[in-house]
Amino acid sequence: MSLEELWELFPIVLSPHKREWSVYAEEEIKFLSGLLSDYAPIINHIGSTAIPDIQAKPIVDILVEITPQTEWVYLRSMMEANGYICMSVSDNRMSFNKGYTVAGYADKVFHIHFHLPGDNDEIYFRDYLISHPHTAKDYEQLKLSLLPEYRHNRDGYTEAKTEFVRNMVNIARKAEATQP
Repeated sequence: MSLEELWELFPIVLSPHKREWSVYAEEEIKFLSGLLSDYAPIINHIGSTAIPDIQAKPIVDILVEITPQTEWVYLRSMMEANGYICMSVSDNRMSFNKGYTVAGYADKVFHIHFHLPGDNDEIYFRDYLISHPHTAKDYEQLKLSLLPEYRHNRDGYTEAKTEFVRNMVNIARKAEATQP
């Protein structure tokens, strides 16, 4: 299936915030914590589903920070054996999806992001928006404004949000650096 066909089957959809997203994240984090217990992972719910009161794609993003000594090939096969689909691999990151079916989205959809420790701008972004609800609403408005053009183009949608996200991460990092 081509990328364009996948984007047609799985368009970008924004939903009002749902409390159950946090429950789904907790359940998945508990499962991943057990599965990955030998690796002492640091696992966090990230993305818009972790930010109260803003619309989000109904996809729960989870960041797993895992040591560089981890055998990535084995980790990938273990994740795939547990129902995750590997979407990307680089020297220091891996990404998996779960909840995509030939008929469209399942009831629970997850994106699991493996990074090295400290590669966690997503946490800065999440925490900044949680502590600045007005900025979170600005982010929501940006996402809604992009939807008509990028509903079937995930890469374009993500790229169009990049400057906003980068700016908020920089502000959050500077704020943390100035705290005693």
